[in-house]
Amino acid sequence: MTMTPASTAAAAPVAAPYLSVNNVEVIYDHVILVLKGVSLQVPQGKIVALLGANGAGKSTTLKTISTLLRGERGDVTKGEVQFKGERIDQLTPNELVKRGLSQVMEGRHCFGHLTIEENLLTGAYTRSASRGELKESLEKVYHYFPRLKERRQSQAGYTSGGEQQMCAIGRALMARPSMILLDEPSMGIAPQIVEEIFGIVKDLNSKENVSFLLAEQNTSIALRYADFGYILENGRVVMEGAAADLSCNEDVKEFYLGVSGAGRKSFRDMKFYRRRKRWLA
Repeated sequence: MTMTPASTAAAAPVAAPYLSVNNVEVIYDHVILVLKGVSLQVPQGKIVALLGANGAGKSTTLKTISTLLRGERGDVTKGEVQFKGERIDQLTPNELVKRGLSQVMEGRHCFGHLTIEENLLTGAYTRSASRGELKESLEKVYHYFPRLKERRQSQAGYTSGGEQQMCAIGRALMARPSMILLDEPSMGIAPQIVEEIFGIVKDLNSKENVSFLLAEQNTSIALRYADFGYILENGRVVMEGAAADLSCNEDVKEFYLGVSGAGRKSFRDMKFYRRRKRWLA
């Protein structure tokens, strides 16, 4: 199947959008234009992957949605973000968490001096929950992340990168979100743990009906678990489509997977492919 350009409306997901980013433009320090008219949609109950190289604008897109840009001197100068049919780009991050939208930041950001369980409990800060409800939420997290139950009394700073990533996702689950923004979940983690984490994300999606928008450089694994994908280049969406179709697309294979119909490309060939890739941006 031949992919359509990002500007073609026929490529958009069929289901009604649960989250909608509409023609968003972001500037840092009133000077640096980072996002240039980004639009995307996440249908309810789906996993959508936001793909691209380092510096393409993936993390900025997630922070635009979760309204964390202001802490980094970033401003949305154009466009809007809607969640459940309501505009949210003027809300505070804690208001978004209360509405069911949580973000797991790149780099995990666990509280190193707290135990795993204490980290998880901080995720329920915005809830007015009884002890019984908190215990129930903890047990649900431990059901999906049994490693965390084993390390529940360990200081988070002394656990592995994979365990910290699980803790960060579990902390987000404690707020009982209907949607999670997941930023670079595979970064700095052993491949077998990455597979485990993505498998758990898929389980949470199918069993708990949690929608996911995940930003990921590891295109191969992201497309295996996602339903739909968008590719960012230099702050613009340059390609979109069903994950299975993107995986089979020759340009995606060459530019992001390092493989084409002729097999894996050598470093010597990359200059040609970079030159050919300019049409995407």
